Amino acid sequence: MPFLKNTWYVAGWDNEVPAEGLFTRTLLNIPVLFFRDESGKVQAIHDRCPHRFAPLSMGRHCGNAVQCAYHGLEFNGSGACSKNPHGDGKIPRAAKVEAYPVVEKYSLIWIWMGDKEAADEALIPDFSCMDPERFYVAKRYLHAKANYVLESDNILDLSHIQFLHPSTLGSDHVSQAITSIEQNENTVWSFRQTVNEIMPDFLYAAMGIPQDTPVDRWTDVRWDAPANMLLMAGATPTGAPRSDGTETPLPHLFSPETDTTTHYWFAFPMPIQMGEQGAAIAEQQVSGLEVPFSTEDLPMLEAQQKMMGDNEFWDMKPILLVGDAAAVRARRVLDKMIAAEQAGE
Repeated sequence: MPFLKNTWYVAGWDNEVPAEGLFTRTLLNIPVLFFRDESGKVQAIHDRCPHRFAPLSMGRHCGNAVQCAYHGLEFNGSGACSKNPHGDGKIPRAAKVEAYPVVEKYSLIWIWMGDKEAADEALIPDFSCMDPERFYVAKRYLHAKANYVLESDNILDLSHIQFLHPSTLGSDHVSQAITSIEQNENTVWSFRQTVNEIMPDFLYAAMGIPQDTPVDRWTDVRWDAPANMLLMAGATPTGAPRSDGTETPLPHLFSPETDTTTHYWFAFPMPIQMGEQGAAIAEQQVSGLEVPFSTEDLPMLEAQQKMMGDNEFWDMKPILLVGDAAAVRARRVLDKMIAAEQAGE
């Protein structure tokens, strides 16, 4: 399947690439090798030596370069061969690998796998709620054996939490929520509001609201291509304004590993001025969320992918429900962006 190339994908948490050593991850069917140069800046190159096609990740970090474990050629962050230990040391003209623009921002490592000249850092969506200078970010990662757009569908249509997460995130009120969508250029918003809801115990504890208090709950999701989402989850005692309630930003970010597998990062941020208490709360809450995400969402999405096989989503003619509106809108936007890119627009 075609992927959008001229966009920023999440490649990892900022702490996944060590100060010394190598880190590899497949993105858009391409094996990518990450390392930090001597200044600490993350570099990303194709994880394949052009000599005998050995994985460079089997090699060794050498300051500003990576040494191939097979014959010792070294490649720097620009993808150029910087050392040939053989013969007179002359470097073959074709001794280079693809290098990718990388930005470290919002506690994440972002990678651009398209036209390098178009890689504008300003195009990274706003996830300032994970700015490490202002927030402690409790970080988690899951690997899903499902297509990345199925994953974003799952977050954009939260009507499923009534049925898939009845004891942790859902309630009998969810399917009767007031819903709407908005689109601002290529950004899609999904708005979901329940009224007079009794939530599961986990959510009362997480939001600091007395148990069994009837609440008005909202789950608003911002989607930016290809599948970077910010969920604003909050609740207030029924009838009270939102400003009286509690709201938490919950980032959900997906990058395709292959056509049918996905990298999934999610987080729970807390203001850094809360110190150790805030960090402890963030870790506790993200660990609580990890349970339904890994034991309920993940098996369902992987089962969906297994039933779909290699078929394209629209070719299977899915029936649509009212809760699908935002996910369908996001799919249409993404499809249009990919088509325009392939047409050279």
